[in-house]
Amino acid sequence: MGLPLFPPEHDPGPDFVGLLRLTTDRADLPARAGGAAGSGLPVDVPHGTTVVALRYADGVVMAGDRRATAGNIIAQRDIEKVFPADRYSAIAIAGTAGVATEMVRLFQVQLEHYEKVEGVALTLEGKANQLAQMVRTNLGMAMQGFVVVPLFCGYDISRGEGRIFDYDVAGGHYEEADYQAIGSGGTYAETAIRLGFREGLTRDEALELAILSLYEAADADSATGGPDVIRGIYPVVATVTAEGYARLTDEDVATRFEVIVERRRASGGDAGGTLR
Repeated sequence: MGLPLFPPEHDPGPDFVGLLRLTTDRADLPARAGGAAGSGLPVDVPHGTTVVALRYADGVVMAGDRRATAGNIIAQRDIEKVFPADRYSAIAIAGTAGVATEMVRLFQVQLEHYEKVEGVALTLEGKANQLAQMVRTNLGMAMQGFVVVPLFCGYDISRGEGRIFDYDVAGGHYEEADYQAIGSGGTYAETAIRLGFREGLTRDEALELAILSLYEAADADSATGGPDVIRGIYPVVATVTAEGYARLTDEDVATRFEVIVERRRASGGDAGGTLR
């Protein structure tokens, strides 16, 4: 039996539920009408994007914007997408916000439970494998449209360096050498990072590059939230080093955004992705 062929206007692409809808007569599939645009969900549910991570000389920087959308509506302006997994690792989420947040909480509990029972913490690769199993467990819901795709990073004490892992919806996980960005604005954020990244970035350079990448993503992607000066809402930015997880204050992030905005204003609004 060969694979079904569809004309371009009806091709479901990577939408598995859409493929079932075209090739079966099942009545229990989620309807597109009323759901998030292109998601196949029966209802609008909040989705979170965009998150990034990049390595620097002392560890890893992880950052995420604060906007959650439900279709074309801003569902929440101050959602948090970056969390400490334990002392030496961090997790960021993109996808269905409610499911993702619960996954993070369970992941945090599992890491703490393992350490208390075994008396030692999991290795960084062990933590990445544990998270992969949790993502794989969610595959059934992902096939219905409730997708969760995390980004995981940490400081590997045995190697003395920061490491980054990203995931696919089936639970496959892959180590990224230097940086990664996921979510609806991930392409724009990754491009900004690529333009400014180099080996051995200092902490300040890495922080500026992460914040700049979110600025560029928000400028091009409506689902990504930029700095909200009126409400005082700024992206969550954190570092993971040999000293552990540390989150920047909103005041620090706001100051760094002001530098980027002033630089952009001075250049007449032209993109200037590289660091000075």
